[in-house]
Amino acid sequence: MESAEIRRRWLSFFEERGHTVVPSASLIADDPTLLLVNAGMVPFKPYFLGETKPPAPRATSVQKCVRTPDIEEVGKTTRHGTFFQMCGNFSFGDYFKEGAIGYAWELLTSSVADGGYGLDPERLWITVYLDDDEAEKIWREKIGVPAERIQRLGKKDNFWSMGVPGPCGPCSEINYDRGPEFGVEGGPAVNDERYVEIWNLVFMQYERGAGDGKEDFPILGDLPSKNIDTGLGLERLAMILQGVQNMYETDTLRVVMDKATELTGVRYGDKHDSDVSMRVVADHIRTSVMLIGDGVTPGNEGRGYVLRRIMRRAVRNMRLMGATGPVVKDLVDVVIETMGQQYPELITDRKRIETVALAEEAAFLKALKGGTNILDTAVTETKAAGGQVLAGDKAFLLHDTWGFPIDLTLEMAAEQGLSVDEDGFRRLMKEQRDRAKADARAKKTGHADLSAYREVADNSGATDFTGYTTTEGESTIVGLLVDGVSSPAASEGDEVEVVLDRTPFYAEGGGQIADQGRIRLDTGAVIEVRDVQKPVPGVHVHKGVVQVGEVTVGAPAFASIDVKRRRAIARAHSATHLTHQALRDALGPTAAQAGSENQPGRFRFDFGSPNAVPGSVMTDVEQKINDVLSRELDVQAEVMSIDEAKKQGAIAEFGEKYGERVRVVTIGDFSKELCGGTHVHNTAQLGLVKLLGESSIGSGVRRIEALVGVDAYNFLAKEHTVVVQLQELVKGRPEELPEKIAGMLGKLKDAEKEIEKFRAEKVLQAAAGLAESAKDVCGVALVTGQVPDGTSADDLRRLVLDVRGRIQGGRPAVVALFTTANGRPLTVIATNEAARERGLKAGDLVRTAAKTLGGGGGGKPDVAQGGGQDPEAIGAAVSAVERLVTETA
Repeated sequence: MESAEIRRRWLSFFEERGHTVVPSASLIADDPTLLLVNAGMVPFKPYFLGETKPPAPRATSVQKCVRTPDIEEVGKTTRHGTFFQMCGNFSFGDYFKEGAIGYAWELLTSSVADGGYGLDPERLWITVYLDDDEAEKIWREKIGVPAERIQRLGKKDNFWSMGVPGPCGPCSEINYDRGPEFGVEGGPAVNDERYVEIWNLVFMQYERGAGDGKEDFPILGDLPSKNIDTGLGLERLAMILQGVQNMYETDTLRVVMDKATELTGVRYGDKHDSDVSMRVVADHIRTSVMLIGDGVTPGNEGRGYVLRRIMRRAVRNMRLMGATGPVVKDLVDVVIETMGQQYPELITDRKRIETVALAEEAAFLKALKGGTNILDTAVTETKAAGGQVLAGDKAFLLHDTWGFPIDLTLEMAAEQGLSVDEDGFRRLMKEQRDRAKADARAKKTGHADLSAYREVADNSGATDFTGYTTTEGESTIVGLLVDGVSSPAASEGDEVEVVLDRTPFYAEGGGQIADQGRIRLDTGAVIEVRDVQKPVPGVHVHKGVVQVGEVTVGAPAFASIDVKRRRAIARAHSATHLTHQALRDALGPTAAQAGSENQPGRFRFDFGSPNAVPGSVMTDVEQKINDVLSRELDVQAEVMSIDEAKKQGAIAEFGEKYGERVRVVTIGDFSKELCGGTHVHNTAQLGLVKLLGESSIGSGVRRIEALVGVDAYNFLAKEHTVVVQLQELVKGRPEELPEKIAGMLGKLKDAEKEIEKFRAEKVLQAAAGLAESAKDVCGVALVTGQVPDGTSADDLRRLVLDVRGRIQGGRPAVVALFTTANGRPLTVIATNEAARERGLKAGDLVRTAAKTLGGGGGGKPDVAQGGGQDPEAIGAAVSAVERLVTETA
């Protein structure tokens, strides 16, 4: 039975039994504590935690999941993988143990003809929690499983919680006996390789308190409503139903390994090392396709780094198996063809996925060539010095300059018998992060624990947002937090977080920054609102300061936004939609939105593109946008079902989470997008849009920055002033400026070349005299000296090599010359072959000189370069070089 059919049967079975089918959520987790969705129940957490009311009492899904704590183990065994699909059925206060157990047994053991999976009941073993007599009795008496095939396990194996205070409960697992060829008998308590867990039933019936680990926490009592959360691993069931040894041999992964064989000539099963590489490629390429499909792009932070890491690991393993050219497109295509049966959006979005993947492969192949040379040199130097640990700064250089994920450096170093100073690497990484800006996401939750916001939501319900139609209105203060703690009142000067029952203030989201304004109370108190966020679904939290008076919970209030600012933001947001559509028209659907920010009078727009957008295309896009403005198209918003929106061709942003009902913003016949932001009523209100340019912000992602309305006009006015000034300087008309300025720059460049040529000739004239000044040091012709200040590094290097070449007679020769450039000392040292035979290496000599100068340096044995901080130490550095020559020669 193919994986797609397993998925179809699951959803059909539970839908027929009153469960609402919930499509898989994006792998981009809507949870600040998670990078990626790592379990089937993650999208349902708000329902289990009581943050949001579930849309139905029963639900079912097949959820895409990615787990990455042990990426380096993937491939080494057949049990580790990063991407998997979790089939789940959920009950929110509806059926409980008997219902969950009955459904699971029915689906697993019913015949294939009757819509089940057709497993032999005699091969199914059950585990229950130690004291869960209720579940054990249901299995034994209601289902008929013999007592000898029911085993009780402890808290570590058969008790579930989220790891934090909240819902928890015992589990019951269904395990499949794969037979004696997989080990000794005795049930899952004895051998989990033979008795494979395929389905876990979680009975959420208790509330747990704080504690460490999986076992050390108290049970506080019963939950007011008992819930069911189950998970069946689709890949594990596919392994059983397809009669293969492990998940890598199932239909969705085997085809990737077959394609890898076709590209490399290496067959799976021939050798251990190549089998490891095959499994790495199959797992990582599939995971990469699924991540890119959900809008993740390669980067150096967060989920982007996860994608970059696994993609580069897959490409390198293909190289280890003998691939010499690009391979990603062929591998990606076979994943799309296979997984597209379950997720048709992969086929629809093939072009964009290929574009992102190919760009990352190209970038890595380029980096691999340069980085491998750096690593090889570092390994050679480490071994030559008798070391067994590659320095952390070398690993950091490979990561920061060449894009080598640390695990790749670890693997490549281990292949040459070295470990890596990971602590040193991570210290440098931390220093780099500390120098960067603080994570902007920190402001999303302010100072408060989320429970404070949830309490307000529980007591008062969701905030009614009125800002689509009004800019001010009456409301009531239903929640007040001071320093992150709920408070009945706040005084003048207090930093506060205010929740209103209804508000015209837009909370930051969908790329649009929050409104600002004021909240006034009947008592005369005034709150200056500086930011608005939604830390929990449906609750608008107004952050600001009490300017006058005292604020109390329950007080009537009048909320008003800064209208001028809102209108400027709305113009920017509408311009973003126009830019998105114009780019897609020019570049195709691969130019999908990857992020945006709409501020008063300006916006930035991120989109997918493997290459820079030509200037001519940018000009055309800008022209098209402004043409739309002149057409005076109406902008309309309509709420509809997500399915209807898709039918109408509305564009959705990758990574955004949408509910069953969505808001669709339509701009005439030009643009249609899912959007919760605020917009103008007609394109004529934008006035003017000026694209300032585009640049790269990551592999396969470009960014446009632009101005709108008055800001765009002011920019063009300043540019016009500059043009007028240039006209006066070069005495030409505006259209003549490029040619005239280019001519002037050309003449300037020619003059600089002549000056450089003259300076180089003057420096080289000194070569003969320097060669004649060589003194004999233990049989070595040593030339030292300081050349005029300002000599460039290139000129100094040419002079040193010229002097070395003038020393005749096969004598060992060392040439060490110094200069000062930009206030810093610089040295270049060269040795000839005869000197190197006596142990005199340029790199060693430069390091000695540079250390004296207060700096560092290095290079090859024949020529090396260094520098420092102290020009006054050049004389001492010359002496240090002479001493080392004396000692070595």
